[in-house]
Amino acid sequence: MPLIAQWIVWVIDWAGTLVGVFAFVHALTQRADAYAAADRLTKPVWMAITGGSTVALALFGYYGAGMIFWLAGLVAVLVYIVDVRPKLIEVQRGG
Repeated sequence: MPLIAQWIVWVIDWAGTLVGVFAFVHALTQRADAYAAADRLTKPVWMAITGGSTVALALFGYYGAGMIFWLAGLVAVLVYIVDVRPKLIEVQRGG
């Protein structure tokens, strides 16, 4: 693999991990009752999902044998960011 391709894959790997850390920290800092008010899974469940996904993103790479675990982790984290996070923010702002 050319050097530039290796750098691109490395950036994608670590960008995914940073997104996972962001999602986990956001899930950690939200009120537990906001999850129920937003009609989503509970706070401990989302913390487990985002935490486990972040570990998968850190351990497995975008390019390699563990790519399926990396992709599953990225999808789970993105579901939290795109679906759950906006609802939590809306509920806590009184929307």
